[in-house]
Amino acid sequence: VMWAVMMAGMMLPSAAPVVLLITSVYRRRGDRHARLSSVAFVGGYLLVWTMFSAAAATTQTGLHRAAFLTPDMASGSAVAGGAILLMAGIYQWLPIKNSCLTHCQSPLGFITQQWREGAAGGFTMGVRHGAFCVGCCWALMALLFVVGVMNLAWVAAIAAFVLAEKLMPPRLRVERAAGVFLIVWGTYVLARAAAY
Repeated sequence: VMWAVMMAGMMLPSAAPVVLLITSVYRRRGDRHARLSSVAFVGGYLLVWTMFSAAAATTQTGLHRAAFLTPDMASGSAVAGGAILLMAGIYQWLPIKNSCLTHCQSPLGFITQQWREGAAGGFTMGVRHGAFCVGCCWALMALLFVVGVMNLAWVAAIAAFVLAEKLMPPRLRVERAAGVFLIVWGTYVLARAAAY
């Protein structure tokens, strides 16, 4: 439940442009159930993030049982922390990240390609958009295992970056700059661990 609430709080602000656009399109098309269709979209979107949350909570439980997490739910292993940072940084450069981010950055493009009528259509579009968002952001969410799952400053920072990543013009490539930062940070953490 904690992960699901946290993911909803982190991801709904970045999905707001799509939600508003879909609500507007439903109303303009004269859908009698525009509100229900919009709520169904949000429900589908949150379902995908809830499934991600279940996987994250399962991972957290496993890491806790293996004593890889500190009491504040951060990585207790410099090697594991460094590896997660490197993985997240490399993922920021992969084509799949770019493909998912492109869908998230273009609400109008998403609607023209994925439009479905009615509440069932809204739910389906929500699931699809949620899948693109998970594809875009899962590695960034894994950073919470490094900095602390309940570290509210980092939760806010990651949520703000996700929002910026989706709203910034694609030519700025903020995701790649973040990838370089994470790779350098991960390399530093691993080098320090190797030195001790």
